[in-house]
Amino acid sequence: MYSHSIQVLGLPLTFKSEAEPERMARVCALIEDRFARLFQNEGSVSKEKLLVFLSLSLADDILHLQDERVRTDMKLQEFLGNIEKVAG
Repeated sequence: MYSHSIQVLGLPLTFKSEAEPERMARVCALIEDRFARLFQNEGSVSKEKLLVFLSLSLADDILHLQDERVRTDMKLQEFLGNIEKVAG
């Protein structure tokens, strides 16, 4: 378990996690990048709206990746089935 003291979007956070420090640095960079893309033309945004928009954006990415994984798994099963037919 690692202890982390980080700053994300100007907010200091301290917590423990299984994530290695290098991975947490990548996570913070992802959040900062997503924030910059979502709010580059916006004025001030409340922290609540900010967190909701960032959460929605990241949740959408997760759902997209889950759907992509299901499609990839189906293609792999089809491919393996074809190999078994040829080999059998």
